[in-house]
Amino acid sequence: MSSDVTADPHEISIVVPVYKGELTLRSLVDEILAVTEMTLSPAGIPWRVSEVLLVHDNGPDDSASVIRALAAEFDFVRPVWLSRNFGQHAATLAGMASSGSEWIATIDEDGQHDPADIGVLLDAAVANDAPLVYAKPITTKPHGALRNASSRGAKALMSGLADGQKTSDFQSFRLILGEIGRSVAAYAGSGVYLDIAFGWVASRAVTADVHFRDEGERVSGYSGRKLLSHFWKLVLSSGTRALRVVALVGATFAAIGVILAIVFVVQWFLGADLPAGWTSLMTVILLTSGALLISLGMVAEYLGMAVNMAMGKPPYLIVSDPADGPLGRRKKLG
Repeated sequence: MSSDVTADPHEISIVVPVYKGELTLRSLVDEILAVTEMTLSPAGIPWRVSEVLLVHDNGPDDSASVIRALAAEFDFVRPVWLSRNFGQHAATLAGMASSGSEWIATIDEDGQHDPADIGVLLDAAVANDAPLVYAKPITTKPHGALRNASSRGAKALMSGLADGQKTSDFQSFRLILGEIGRSVAAYAGSGVYLDIAFGWVASRAVTADVHFRDEGERVSGYSGRKLLSHFWKLVLSSGTRALRVVALVGATFAAIGVILAIVFVVQWFLGADLPAGWTSLMTVILLTSGALLISLGMVAEYLGMAVNMAMGKPPYLIVSDPADGPLGRRKKLG
């Protein structure tokens, strides 16, 4: 049997953004209670939840009263009160900034995610020496075929534009090293997509297979407009690769214009019957549009650099020696 070198369990803070959790928070915290004592992961790694940060994002129900009652009942429950509704990513950042453990797990309020599966994510982190692990659902996500297909399509599109990050793996159920999560929470700007910000500094991200449970009768808090806004934030946070496509299109148009100009000149010398004015018009249009798109691409690159600075993308992030942290603990055969 394999076990951790040290008897000290991995300490984990759970961050829960709360928007409409009046009916689900009680059962979620009851499940978390079972893992506040030392628990063994499937691979035999000891871990425990040291705190649960319930971040109140000012939703339409009476989640606030439930949070107060849970905090009064359980010492490990810590409320985090936001001044108004800021959205799931901002609430997650606020929770991470308020955490204090060596690992941070983020889970939803609706019961889709089983807190016991944090051990599965921890196994993947240690086995792969990875500071960031996403849960990979091996059951169909309960949002309907159209929304699921749209989500997969959007993530697949962005995977090619996000500077090497595999956006198709992004999930709200994730485990990240505490010092990295708190650092991201410190510098990330209001317009950044949270998982893109993780990718800026995490050395690698892996996935772990997890069963997602049904949400029951709870209606998703994301309308079509909010989902579109969510996707657009992902586009704007994904770097300048999409902007380079604009310049590439412009260069292609310009090249086509030059080629056509040469072809038309050759045809004119050979006595071809070309429509009056059409040749010069098409050539000028292609060359001009190409030049404009190339110029736009160059301007967009500068704008992209400014956007990254505004979002808080750091040039570097100093962390402690990995050998001294939770990933430095190695398993041995016992």
